[in-house]
Amino acid sequence: MKSILSILALFAIAQAALAADTPSTSSSSRSDPALERYQAAAQQNDWKGASAAMQAALSSNPGNADYHNLYAYSLRKSGTSDMDLVFKHYNEALRIDPKHRGAHEYLGEAYLQVGNVTKAREHLSQLDKLCFFGCSEYNDLKRAISEHEAKVAK
Repeated sequence: MKSILSILALFAIAQAALAADTPSTSSSSRSDPALERYQAAAQQNDWKGASAAMQAALSSNPGNADYHNLYAYSLRKSGTSDMDLVFKHYNEALRIDPKHRGAHEYLGEAYLQVGNVTKAREHLSQLDKLCFFGCSEYNDLKRAISEHEAKVAK
């Protein structure tokens, strides 16, 4: 019984440590007007407005990994053909925060958009290491890779 409790305690500590290492754009103790503008636009599927909100946020805070991640995501969702810009901002998010799970997931999905399954799998592997007990980012990218491979196989 003691060993089970010890394992559960270690699990709780590991989850807390992982959560502390990973930035979150969905919850914050203080409001972020830039993220609020982004979220309002994203909820309306206004991806050009969302990317404009993040571009403005980046001009005042270029060292924010979440802003780079969401800017690249909104560019992709808006249907941009400038994938170099998308990759630049995802990579900048990961340069700032190499453990940014959202950036790994979305960068993997961006690689799928251009048909580079190998690079997408590299980011899935990174998420596997970051998400020791599993996480939605890992599951979502794994599903996206499977769906992409199923489409290509047809």
